[in-house]
Amino acid sequence: EAQLAESGGGLVQPGGSLTLSCAASGYISRNYYIGWFRQVQGKEREGVAAIQIDSGSTSYSDSVKGRFTIARDTAKNTWSLAMNSLEPEDTASYYCAMGLYYPRGMQWWGEGTRVTVSS
Repeated sequence: EAQLAESGGGLVQPGGSLTLSCAASGYISRNYYIGWFRQVQGKEREGVAAIQIDSGSTSYSDSVKGRFTIARDTAKNTWSLAMNSLEPEDTASYYCAMGLYYPRGMQWWGEGTRVTVSS
């Protein structure tokens, strides 16, 4: 069993930056992926970034590539999503998740944190 908790959401102006954090606790296998997803009300949830815990290899959706960076923080079992050059289209609820396969094998989810990009 594992638990995930996101933090760092908020309101930011277009072109600005924001960093989200995901703190994981409980059983964490090095075979797992940590993924960041976002969802706009009425639309399907979208996987935007992932990192494999053991290798550190990363992947990004085309919509965020070059603007978002997923990384493991110096704090143990904490992962961040640094978001730069934010656009109004990035407004969504952001969730971190963990599981054996990304994006469809995520087994544990956080409660989400809201990001609003607006002037």
